[in-house]
Amino acid sequence: MRPLLAERGCTVATGIRLRTLAQVIDHLGASGETAIIDGTEIRVRRPDAGHRDREKFISGKNKQNAVKTMVLTDSAGRVLFCSPAQPASCADITHARQLGLVKHLVNGPAVEVLADAGYQGLGAQTGGRVVTPPHRKFKKNPPEWYEEIYERQRKAHSSRRIRVEHGIAHLKNWRALARHLGRREHMSDTIQAVAGLLSHQQTVTRGTSQRQ
Repeated sequence: MRPLLAERGCTVATGIRLRTLAQVIDHLGASGETAIIDGTEIRVRRPDAGHRDREKFISGKNKQNAVKTMVLTDSAGRVLFCSPAQPASCADITHARQLGLVKHLVNGPAVEVLADAGYQGLGAQTGGRVVTPPHRKFKKNPPEWYEEIYERQRKAHSSRRIRVEHGIAHLKNWRALARHLGRREHMSDTIQAVAGLLSHQQTVTRGTSQRQ
């Protein structure tokens, strides 16, 4: 059942589903919407002692055994794409590059993608299409005028990309992703199946509210 649900992709309208990152970028380009990306981790069982790739699943951020997925939403927080799972030791920016995000943005339509500091560097590779928080120019003893401007820019960026956090929270409300105790080999199918079901639920809810 999981592979079948995972193959359905994310629903954006009745009978219209997005299954690949390239399709998502094309859809956003046609609609003129902004994308928001972020990586999230899901705890999994620790690999057995002596397992060849045991250390790969240890998260450098949370120091726990986990897998990582990249979630992409629109500006309203609706889930449009959820990547296959990677061991948590993989950096967010490395995962995005492996998924071909840079190639799709450079060769595809003009789409603005909001991201956090973990994706800094992608902006230069995509002609400014990936927008990350501003760099801090003064690391020590910044002038008061600069600190005020920096904080204003940082908060403005954070308020725009907060919707992806809401999308991730809705994903993790599903018990299967709160903490996965099954086989790690099934995680990609489980994550993408839940993303597909959630996107369908969000699309139906959105259509109902618009009719009212």
